[in-house]
Amino acid sequence: MLIYKELTHVMCGAAIEVHSQLGPGLLESAYEQCLCHELALRDIKLQRQVPLPVTYKGVRLDSGYKLDVVVDEKVILELKTVESLLPIHEAQLLTYLRLSKMKVGLLLNFNMPTMKDGIKRLVL
Repeated sequence: MLIYKELTHVMCGAAIEVHSQLGPGLLESAYEQCLCHELALRDIKLQRQVPLPVTYKGVRLDSGYKLDVVVDEKVILELKTVESLLPIHEAQLLTYLRLSKMKVGLLLNFNMPTMKDGIKRLVL
């Protein structure tokens, strides 16, 4: 059984809608703004650019990391506009999940001919 299956399904649908309207070739910030608007239209609670501190040897450090979008305090959306998703992108999202203590994340690469080919779901 998939964790947050229905919620992530809605997020994927919203990403596909944004991509179908805009196509590839824009900056991540444009897709983030449009995706957040699309999710809001679907009554999805979210936060943008959420600070992610790093705890090192018991000390909480403001490291400057920010989560692109956090949906319903459960799922991290990491947006990309790259030629293809690489293992480092997955490692980044898995680290964000571990540090935030969330379980589910979606890597969304908007620089694809079809959005469904740019979606990768990761679970800790």
